[in-house]
Amino acid sequence: MSKIGILYPGEMGVSIAASAINSGHEVFWVSENRSEKTSDRAQKHGLIDLKSLRDLCNVCEIVISICPPHIAEDIAKHVVASNFKGSYLDANAISPARSLKIEQLLIENNIHFIDGGIIGGPAWQPKSTWLYLSGKDSEIIANCFSKGPLEPKIIGSEIGKASALKMCYAAYSKGTTALLCAILGTAESLGVREELYQQWDMDEAGFSDQVNRRVARVTAKAWRFEGEMREIASTFHTADMPRGFHEAAADIYHRIADFKDAEQVPELKDVLQALLTK
Repeated sequence: MSKIGILYPGEMGVSIAASAINSGHEVFWVSENRSEKTSDRAQKHGLIDLKSLRDLCNVCEIVISICPPHIAEDIAKHVVASNFKGSYLDANAISPARSLKIEQLLIENNIHFIDGGIIGGPAWQPKSTWLYLSGKDSEIIANCFSKGPLEPKIIGSEIGKASALKMCYAAYSKGTTALLCAILGTAESLGVREELYQQWDMDEAGFSDQVNRRVARVTAKAWRFEGEMREIASTFHTADMPRGFHEAAADIYHRIADFKDAEQVPELKDVLQALLTK
């Protein structure tokens, strides 16, 4: 049985923690500066509160970082400052270059680094969410989820490979949703949205309704996807591919990021208004 610390148990993180508990491990978290909603979620799923990051780093032999991509490096620095000595999984949606940068920071402080990329939604059902791992210590992390439902998969010993897969996958899945947002916003601005729906539905029955639902529902995570699009743009640039599409996708998500704390899925008219307001 391993003692695993998770930073931080949001909707995805708590499902990862639940898979580790299901596999026979103890999972810890830090309640300091976290919301009541997060605390309720962690308590419901059996996570153990250690109050402070330093306490967590002293108790746990494995730390898993699942946070918004723009703070991934800051989280790693805080873990280093808390004198952690063990195995650290960065499972955030960051570019391979940032994974390598974090690895360098950690190995200089005698911490084993594993690169991770999560594909799928929160891991509550088998064969629905995959944790791709790369790095020579990947087996340590894979063993934490031996009984699922999270599906760990080691894809190599090279740091950055798991992040690269995540970037390429999300470039399509989340990038195309941003494109649909931009298309609807443009069609609304130019007065042809209904005509566009008619043409879409002639091509594929019900497609316009699918688009409307997809655009409205993505608003809840747009604040997080903005940073992910910028990580993808950076990844494309490193691979000598144009970065502009995903930089534009980041701008699209920025326009609808204020729906983050909405209690329900917003009306499409409100989403379109936000898209058309710079």
